[in-house]
Amino acid sequence: MSDSDDSDTPRLSAAALAALQEFYTEESQHRAPQTSEFGVGSVEEDWGMSQFWYSEETAQRLAQEVAREVGQGGRVACVSTPSVYQKLKQGGASVSPVLLEFDRRFSLYGDEFVFYDYSNPLCLPPELTAHSFDMVVADPPYLSEECLSKVALTIKFLTKGKVLLCTGAIMEQHAEKLLGVKMCSFLPKHNRNLANEFRCYVNYPTALDC
Repeated sequence: MSDSDDSDTPRLSAAALAALQEFYTEESQHRAPQTSEFGVGSVEEDWGMSQFWYSEETAQRLAQEVAREVGQGGRVACVSTPSVYQKLKQGGASVSPVLLEFDRRFSLYGDEFVFYDYSNPLCLPPELTAHSFDMVVADPPYLSEECLSKVALTIKFLTKGKVLLCTGAIMEQHAEKLLGVKMCSFLPKHNRNLANEFRCYVNYPTALDC
């Protein structure tokens, strides 16, 4: 992942930072890998890599939205959205998700993991052919036009049409210009409270406005 100014990174509130530091101190004492009951495994978020996992409610709602929109056997590209990928697998949804991620710890997902560096947006394996996914759900790691512009290239290459984007509210105009998406009323939440306001954007009629 290319270097980015710290101001581009989603920020934790002061209280959340203190709580998270305490959490990591405790976790460092027992870092044994975990495996969920569904066999997809779990990876702890690393906020030094701009990783902020969605809350259970948000991950579930987004996974339901994706599964409903792509239908039986639909293909889904999860770009920097491991929480959604995990929920799709855990919920037994009859879709085929692939996780594109910079963090190689997610290689535990086997063939459904693809290493992805947004700074090289079209450097993808040959099996990820153009317009081969019914939907792309993406959450760019940084809140900058440069980052979103590059991730948008990946999204437009992969999707047959439908896009679900999660990013900061400050990116609304850039998101609409680059991907033709509109802000939803649904408010995504994270396990750790972020200082930035996050929103969801889509380019199709959505139940996320309910």
